[in-house]
Amino acid sequence: MPRLLYLIVSALLVLSCGSRAEAKSDIVAAESAVTATSDAVREVLVGATDTLSYMPQLRTRRVAVLANHTAMFSDTEHIVDMMHASGINIVGIFAPEHGFRGSIEAGAVVSNSVDERTGIKILSLYTGNTKRPSDEVMRSFDVLVVDMQDVGLRFYTYYITMLQLMDACADFGVEVVVLDRPNPNGHYVDGPLLDMKYKSGVGWAPIPVVHGLTMGEIATMAVGEGWIRSVRLSVVKCRNYDHKTHYVLPIAPSPNLPTQHSIYLYPSTCLFEGTVLSMGRGTDAPFEIYGHPAMKGCDFEFVPMPNAGSKTPPHNGVRCYGYDLRGLSDEDIWREGINIGYLVDAYHNLNMGEKFFKPVFEKLIGVGYVREMIIAGATAEEIEARWSEDVERFKVQRRPYLLYAE
Repeated sequence: MPRLLYLIVSALLVLSCGSRAEAKSDIVAAESAVTATSDAVREVLVGATDTLSYMPQLRTRRVAVLANHTAMFSDTEHIVDMMHASGINIVGIFAPEHGFRGSIEAGAVVSNSVDERTGIKILSLYTGNTKRPSDEVMRSFDVLVVDMQDVGLRFYTYYITMLQLMDACADFGVEVVVLDRPNPNGHYVDGPLLDMKYKSGVGWAPIPVVHGLTMGEIATMAVGEGWIRSVRLSVVKCRNYDHKTHYVLPIAPSPNLPTQHSIYLYPSTCLFEGTVLSMGRGTDAPFEIYGHPAMKGCDFEFVPMPNAGSKTPPHNGVRCYGYDLRGLSDEDIWREGINIGYLVDAYHNLNMGEKFFKPVFEKLIGVGYVREMIIAGATAEEIEARWSEDVERFKVQRRPYLLYAE
């Protein structure tokens, strides 16, 4: 569809689609009530489509964009391409983990480059060194536009990149505009709050593993709670979205989260990154399967091999035995939330003691007591009960910053 028609449709939608449904039932009832018909009637519109709320203020200013491959303005056009073609003066693009086009594996160095389509400089914020641009770069723009699809987890690094750059913007009087997108795990909160002594590149704010916030909401909360310095912030909200909406991502947010099912399982299976197990990197089902060469009593097996998402996956080329979670229904995963039972069972199956864990485990789970409780023989239910009060406190703490109905 031509760009002009998109802008006209966007203007009409501002007038006609501004309201959103109020969630009145509990989580299980809300999930069962979602139907294909209601989804068709109430299509979720991401913040980027509401051009009247942000394009006018960019017209005469120098703009930097923090975005990646998920920042699509339409089915065929990226937000950077739309803004560039519309005459917006984009002086640079900041690229998060996985790069501007989203094809780089987790944790790999992202180099500075130039976007071939527009000729705009791409400035990496994930180089393995500083996450803060130089003073010269920060003085080169007046407003930062943020548009990235997050998955709502404390150890998923896109929100960290955003908050660090927002903090730098506070020093230079740069305004921040977040074009919001739905959180596919935004319908619940679960997991322990980060003990800040484990603050790292995979856990940066005192939030639970599953925080239930959109990027716009977590930006608002970070300013309000003083996690970053005060910055001029505006959020262009999604329309027809609330926290009971099960939003299906149109684009995979990173190489190893290729399916919606993997995104739902990720809060539980990513914890295997802090252990000796494979979590399916180097297969066609990352984070939907897990195993180890020495696991016993398992019918399922797989062999991790290098692929586009992982050049050196754990247990590369070695046959692993374990479990295939692809048969679980989405509804069962939503109902369970974080399932620490997978981890507990694997620990006892391998019978390796402390050798089961890697140092990064605490950075992922965010606290020291989970490892201790597993080694001491606690059940999954006992461990999950330990963080239940954290979850309830955080729900109260975050409430003033919610932009969408619970």
